Amino acid sequence: MVASGGRNTLLKPRHLLTLRTVVRTGSFVVAARELGYTASAISQQISALEKETGLVLFEREAHGVRATAAAHRLVDLSVPALAAMDDLDHEVHQLATGATARLRLGSFPTAGVRLVPPALSALTAAHPRAQVQLEEGEPEELVAALGDGELDVALVYEYGLSPRPWPDGLIRHQLVREDLVLLRARGSGPSPQLAGLSRARWITSREGTAGARSLARLCAAAGFEAAVAFRSNNYDVVRELVSAGLGVAIVPGLGHSPDDAVEATRLTQRSAFRRVLAVHRHENSNPLLGTVIRALRGAVPAEDPYVHAARDEQAE
Repeated sequence: MVASGGRNTLLKPRHLLTLRTVVRTGSFVVAARELGYTASAISQQISALEKETGLVLFEREAHGVRATAAAHRLVDLSVPALAAMDDLDHEVHQLATGATARLRLGSFPTAGVRLVPPALSALTAAHPRAQVQLEEGEPEELVAALGDGELDVALVYEYGLSPRPWPDGLIRHQLVREDLVLLRARGSGPSPQLAGLSRARWITSREGTAGARSLARLCAAAGFEAAVAFRSNNYDVVRELVSAGLGVAIVPGLGHSPDDAVEATRLTQRSAFRRVLAVHRHENSNPLLGTVIRALRGAVPAEDPYVHAARDEQAE
């Protein structure tokens, strides 16, 4: 700020840059050539700066201009401000391109183990200064957080037999289609066919979850009601219960880890699948959104027989 006529005037960085160039070159014409202006535009900028500051910055002579002591002093005073403006311009560019942006990512636990680590590794390799805040929850919680503006993007799932209602204003990117896999203790004898498991004890997720509803509907289509003996939302726990011979289970592909004590069989029913989606608000303009969705797509395991990269079918 410079006092002029009893008022505070906010000096324009462009005028200060022009002043610095004219003082250095000693010529409006040379400065205009360097800065890409006309000599007339340079003269107008200097006149405007003199009016704003109340200072005489140049003595006009027949064959050029001579910088006054005030001009030299103003150039010296402007150096820190112009350097700060240059830094600000750089930081704004970094922010706009995602280099230093912040992303708030939500994920359900299974994707947090299988998809998120390799995706964030790719993201941070491309944007080493980007900050990522990771939140974990079930899809209902994550979708609500998206609506409240607490997340930029969330990884959620939807079972083929338990479609999810979606709030308006959300963009969905399908990343993965998982097979549903029947787990039995190795050598335990139960049938690998769903219809032959009407007398089996079942292990599934907690009541009211999409996984539990999917199991109930699969068994109903096979002609029986599943007798549930144990419930857990942790697929490692489910697998250990199965390996101990305490029941059979159906888990999605991302939730299955090969185990010598467990036999895995892919279900062949058309509805026996789960899809994983990346979801964000339509109006979210975070510059890292596209990068993280591409990174998540690239994190889909290529060698897993029960997990398949899905064609992106965006929907609102």
